[in-house]
Amino acid sequence: MTVHNLYIFDRNGNCLFYNEWNRKKQAGISKDEEFKLMYGMLFSIRSFVSKMSPLDMKDGFLSFQTSKYRLHYYETPSGLKFVLNTDLSVSNARETLQHIYSNLYVELIVKNPVCTSTQTLDSELFSSRLDSFIRSLPYYSPRAA
Repeated sequence: MTVHNLYIFDRNGNCLFYNEWNRKKQAGISKDEEFKLMYGMLFSIRSFVSKMSPLDMKDGFLSFQTSKYRLHYYETPSGLKFVLNTDLSVSNARETLQHIYSNLYVELIVKNPVCTSTQTLDSELFSSRLDSFIRSLPYYSPRAA
């Protein structure tokens, strides 16, 4: 069980934060291109899910999986998008993403007058607390295959 990486996007598709923990394979493109592809995919999936759902979906798109990983998605009321990629053994990371938003992002970025949430997040405190939190998760393993 492991966590591969985390993206945080603003409502306009700008990647505010990115970190890797156990990512084995690189995309072979620049990080900026990878961020654009990820955001575009999220936009398309959300649109598809909302159009195809037979019910009014309160939570909308939460996650999807491939044969190799599971992508977990959480969108805040203000339009921030948190994307966590894990291996397939992690069935639901919604509480994890909500914790990252409410206990780390809001407390260390939003409430910090030095940090502006409209640019990339360069807060060393946020990065270190996030890293500690991810490493403390029961499904984090530093030696995942």
